[in-house]
Amino acid sequence: MNNSQQQRVCILGSTGSIGVSTLDVIARHPDRYSVYALTVHTQIEKLAEQCARFHPKVVVVGSASAADGLRQLLLHAGLQDIQIEFGPQALCDVASSAECDSVMAAIVGAAGLPAALAAARAGKKVLLANKEALVMSGSLFMDAIKSSGAALLPIDSEHNAIFQCLPRHFDGKPDQHGVRKILLTASGGPFLHRDVATLNSVTPEQAVAHPNWVMGRKISIDSATMMNKGLEVIEAHWLFSVPSERIEVVIHPQSVIHSMVSYNDGSVLAQLGNPDMRTPIAYGLAYPERIDSGVDALDLVKVGKLNFEAPDFNRFPCLRLAYEALEVGESAPTILNASNEIAVQAFLDGKIGFNLISKLIEQCLNKMPVTQVSDLEGILSIDAEARSVANSLIKK
Repeated sequence: MNNSQQQRVCILGSTGSIGVSTLDVIARHPDRYSVYALTVHTQIEKLAEQCARFHPKVVVVGSASAADGLRQLLLHAGLQDIQIEFGPQALCDVASSAECDSVMAAIVGAAGLPAALAAARAGKKVLLANKEALVMSGSLFMDAIKSSGAALLPIDSEHNAIFQCLPRHFDGKPDQHGVRKILLTASGGPFLHRDVATLNSVTPEQAVAHPNWVMGRKISIDSATMMNKGLEVIEAHWLFSVPSERIEVVIHPQSVIHSMVSYNDGSVLAQLGNPDMRTPIAYGLAYPERIDSGVDALDLVKVGKLNFEAPDFNRFPCLRLAYEALEVGESAPTILNASNEIAVQAFLDGKIGFNLISKLIEQCLNKMPVTQVSDLEGILSIDAEARSVANSLIKK
């Protein structure tokens, strides 16, 4: 931490929903937090607005042309003192810079992995909102955290809830702390009770209309297929050292209980709150303290009732595929994640129907051999191959 004890934050993916919520929390505590770096891929107009408000030292965009466009916008706004960089290496550089203390890893998909890993290796406080970092490279990522002494704070609402329900000094040994099971809650998405036979006719607009959360398009589709929950099962395995058979998914349509931990004595601890990502973000930023997040207190009387049901693998085959990939291990989760990203984009682009998302992923998993992976290059190579295989299957 720097001398003033003000936490300097790098936000990877600052114009996405997590990035915007993170800046909202930071703005409430200017004495505690300052923005060191903001990164976006293409949304330079939004980034320019954020620069005017938060005055980061450096910004990173996806390409040289985006950097040129941003330079003009910042010049026009009188913000010439902000350093502009572009490209994947620049993301890794800001995430590992000695000038930053905490890194919010919120770039969606495999693109967010190298920078998140760079932050872990540099011993930063890593606020992990990117599921794919652990899905693709769980062992590599957790080893980097341990060897560098980095702090890892999960920001996904479910993993953040589990983190809050575990003992403060939980050390990845569930049996020593009497942990029986992790209970991951899931809303069930927009098609929880829709006739399964009609699912292939759903449109992207229907699929992104999440009943409780405001999220990006990709993660909204993942919620509709429940791949989101499948990726979270894999993530929970790495974060909390719990085997797949002790991670149970419970459908809870109200999204009020964000997840639970079941203990050997019969206790089940749950974390509740309004569905707003600023709660886990504030918890991660201030840990172990608690600060105002801007989220209203939960009114249980208003909520009225809480419902729970078991997930149906016939309705949600992506969830089954994720459990299977976790059990197979090695490169299977990387193949699962890459093929899912391609399948979701193909559905959003109108190239395949909703039901073909899971079928495409299953075909990729069956087609590609499972291999051992031990470094970032190997993981990214398998990721690229799985995307290629998925794309070739779409074109058939």
